[in-house]
Amino acid sequence: MKLPVSGRVYIYGLCLLALAAIGYYLRDLAFTSVEQIVTFVLFIIIGFLAEVYATWIPIYGIEMSGSLAIYLASLFILGPSLTVLVTLLSTLASEIMIRWDHWHHLHLRRSAGTFIHAVSFNVAQWVVTVAATASILVLARRVPLTLASMEDYPWALLAFVCYAGINLSLVTGMVSLAEQKHFSYGLSGAFKDFFIQYASLFACALLLTVLYSLSMWYMLLAIVPLMLVHVSFRSYLRLQTEARKTFERISRLLDERDHYTAVHSTEIAHLAMRIAQAMGLPQGEIEKVDIAARVHDIGKIAVPDSILLKPGSLNAEEWVTMKRHPVISAELIEGLEIYRPVANAVRHEHEHWNGSGYPNGLRGDQIPLIARIIAAADIYNALCTDRPYRKAFSHEEAIQMIKGMKGADLDPLVADALLRVLVSLENESSQDTDPLRDG
Repeated sequence: MKLPVSGRVYIYGLCLLALAAIGYYLRDLAFTSVEQIVTFVLFIIIGFLAEVYATWIPIYGIEMSGSLAIYLASLFILGPSLTVLVTLLSTLASEIMIRWDHWHHLHLRRSAGTFIHAVSFNVAQWVVTVAATASILVLARRVPLTLASMEDYPWALLAFVCYAGINLSLVTGMVSLAEQKHFSYGLSGAFKDFFIQYASLFACALLLTVLYSLSMWYMLLAIVPLMLVHVSFRSYLRLQTEARKTFERISRLLDERDHYTAVHSTEIAHLAMRIAQAMGLPQGEIEKVDIAARVHDIGKIAVPDSILLKPGSLNAEEWVTMKRHPVISAELIEGLEIYRPVANAVRHEHEHWNGSGYPNGLRGDQIPLIARIIAAADIYNALCTDRPYRKAFSHEEAIQMIKGMKGADLDPLVADALLRVLVSLENESSQDTDPLRDG
């Protein structure tokens, strides 16, 4: 994805701040003992490894690593000047190693640009974070922060809050510019969802600092709990990701039972997200729409082919079986944390605005908004798809039918958003096929 101009300006501005911070703090750079030199080297190595084995969090577009604890402890122990250098060296080395493929293909202009922007941003944002946090401790005359008395701990907590807040703000700002996501959602969501992990990393930073006061080599003992925090978080995230992939894979396999709708769930998810965006929903709700739409029909696993693929109308008994599938869908997914917030929307995706839907005959605002959005995308997709009992309607016919469903099957506001999206998609399609566009 091409980085927008605003994103590049953001990176260049951040790099200038980082260079200013490096110039300011490194003018007083000096080592006072061999022990300090060894500690400095240890922090570079540990910080490098923490960055290399960072965990990617797809939903927020950010990484989490144990480097937060490393750089914060280094700031408490070594002070600002050495820590800024630790941060610069460890992040620069790790970024080059991680993005070696881009470096290897530098003859491609786009690869070179991507490599330079990624490395520059990630190094600069860590340097600026450390330098800004250090300035607070310097102004308070709390450098180094030995944690020898209880008075030091509130300052350590303040440094942690500033450090985490600045780091998340800088990263979330970049994500919001690059991917057009809401800044507030990414920032608040990351704090809320990963508070325990951040708190654990803060505890590890304190432990590193206290152990160092006993002996430089005791400090290495803190690496064990730091690794445990990272491994547990990585396992938790991997479990969530694999669970989501598994359910989405099952949903796709179910779609393939009916060759008329082989990419049903994926298409509905894309259209539903566009509707949510057209309605101006926060990024968090848009993500939920995507998650729910991809598994909304997973309950059809309990519907026999004789009913699901029947070429004619269903009888009363068959309809009873068919109407159970949204309830089964919800029951299948509600036990997993990643799906728990959307299980109710999946359950009521076949409800109608006027109360004529199923399974509970909800009407109006009683129906979850996510369910109303998915329903609109689902209905349009069904109208434009060949079915066993009829051929697909044309795009124009489907639009007229959607207009007729406003206030009946569909929420009027959602239907209007769907119609705006369809116009936008039609314009995008015409631009893509315009022979004069590139001339």
